This record gives sequence, structure tokens and C-alpha cells, in this order.
Amino acid sequence: MYTIKEAAKKSELSEHTLRFWAKSGFFPFIKRDKNNIRLFDDNDLEWVRIVKCLRAVGVENKSVKKYITLCLMGDSTVKERYNIILATKEKTEQKIKNLQEQLKLLEYKEHFYKNIITNNLKDSWNPIHKKSN
Repeated sequence: MYTIKEAAKKSELSEHTLRFWAKSGFFPFIKRDKNNIRLFDDNDLEWVRIVKCLRAVGVENKSVKKYITLCLMGDSTVKERYNIILATKEKTEQKIKNLQEQLKLLEYKEHFYKNIITNNLKDSWNPIHKKSN
């Protein structure tokens, strides 16, 4: 069993985030000790892992709660959960593609500026160096 501090460390999340998610009902099986302190077991950490993944790719808390609720309803909801994961994966792949395009532009600008610095050139793309008509 892990305290919230230990669970936060293991999951690389803040204690505040874990508390908020717990209050949101994302971890349906966490227990409390005699002092009412939350205790996580390895199964709870698996719930933390999927919630962390969903939140990291932009799934809203309301949708995470729906996913958790479907999980608790059992195998009759597998197809619906599959569709949620599939849609989330597709959105994530699109975000990755967009980030890769942004990274290419940043790399281009990095080399552009490095060339300016190395060769003591003016920034020909900077509008301040262009004459107005």
C-alpha cells in the first residue's frame, strides 16, 4: 500500500493532482486507513496510469469520468471503451503530426539564426530590415 505521497512519486504526479482526481472519482477502489489517509495499491496505480495518459493527451475530466464509469459497468461496455480509446488515439496522432510540423519549422529557424550569428549577417526575414513601399 502506498500513501498519496508515495503514489505521487511513483506516478510522477503531484499529490494535489492525485487528490483532485481521487475526489473526482477516478480511482474507485482506493482505501483509507484508520486516520482517513488515502492508500493506493498496485491496482490503483494502474487506474492512475490510464487517467494520467488520458489527461496528458487532452481528454477532459468529464470524459475520463465517463470512461471510468464504463469500466466499472463491466464487459458489456468494452466496445464503447474501445471506441473512446480509438478516438483518443486518433486525436493524439494528429497532435503528434502537428507538433512534428512545428518542430521542423523551429529547427529551420534554429539553423537560420545560427547561420546569421556565425556569419555576422542581418536577419533578412525581419520586417525591420525591409523598406516600406
